Amino acid sequence: MAAVLSISVAATAGAAESSSSMQAKVVDGQVYVNSKDLVKALGGTGQYDAKSGTFHYKGSEAIPKVIEKVSPSVVGIIGKSTESQDGVTSDRYNLAHGTGVIIRSNGWIVTNAHVVDGLIDPLVVTTDGNTYKITKTYSDPLSDIALIKINAKSLKPATFAKASQTTVGETVIAIGTPISFSLRNSATVGVISGLNRGVEATYRLIQTDTAINPGNSGGPLVNLKGEVVGINSMKFSAVGIESMGFSIPVDTVQYIINQFFEYGKIKRASLGLQLEESWSAIVGLPTDDPLTITGVLSAQAKKAKIKEGDVLYSVAGTRVSSVVDINELLKTYVPGQKVKLLMQTDGDIVTRTVVLADRADIQGDEDEQFTVDEDQ
Repeated sequence: MAAVLSISVAATAGAAESSSSMQAKVVDGQVYVNSKDLVKALGGTGQYDAKSGTFHYKGSEAIPKVIEKVSPSVVGIIGKSTESQDGVTSDRYNLAHGTGVIIRSNGWIVTNAHVVDGLIDPLVVTTDGNTYKITKTYSDPLSDIALIKINAKSLKPATFAKASQTTVGETVIAIGTPISFSLRNSATVGVISGLNRGVEATYRLIQTDTAINPGNSGGPLVNLKGEVVGINSMKFSAVGIESMGFSIPVDTVQYIINQFFEYGKIKRASLGLQLEESWSAIVGLPTDDPLTITGVLSAQAKKAKIKEGDVLYSVAGTRVSSVVDINELLKTYVPGQKVKLLMQTDGDIVTRTVVLADRADIQGDEDEQFTVDEDQ
């Protein structure tokens, strides 16, 4: 009698929950499946011993295999810094270090902006122990993403996951250079604690309980497929706060990388408005409260007859309640494009069409400070 067997494997440490179906046979009330199909579904290895008539199965070692797969794509970054550990400027050079992820075999690496900004004579060390000078740096402090270049060939680039497939509770691994440069390619394991966190950042972040220590910045957060889901960026460290780290999701990382490769800079679209969030949005309560316009910064916004005191409900048909909402939405636009804004002005609900400005061109926006350095 033929049948189809469906199995579900519960998540354990280092293994994601999965389900699978396979052909089966029922003989005398017993269900039999092909051993190769079963091993494939469970993710381990198996071998039949004809002498003993037994089948030996060994469970999947997902985490060690992922670390082995990803580690060659992870580098250490070290250099001199005039800023001491407590943030006080010193005349004496101090060493600072972080982590990076290889994204192209010809030497392009992504890391955090705060890892490379201010470094003097920075060096990149690959897993095979080779050392390279950084020849070019693109840095964007607003996203905390930097792109660096070394003169190397045949490097192993990491694989990026799809942001839409990242889920809360998923097992993830952080690989980096914590505390000391001698601890390169250290790995820690945890789960994704939350998505779309608007915490002290221009864009939304991934929250994780994976240990992210000083020096892990710029390193990958990877899933059990060995795909990068985020670039580790920051952690909250205080009495009573534990296991709260944050990573920049891959869609934001790719957005910044693509901008630098295509334009050599960040063409960041802006409404040209200064906005105030509601109290509910500021403290993180679920809300559909609109934003209040407290300043009109760009000539394009002034031309659209937008003024202080107006209320903003939606951008391009999408409801917005925070500045981060708008920043995320505008990642799909470039300066010069037009968007429609649903607003309230003088008590009337109106639609305004505004030409998006380049944030770098808006006078008074001191946060927009992306840099390009060559031949450091």
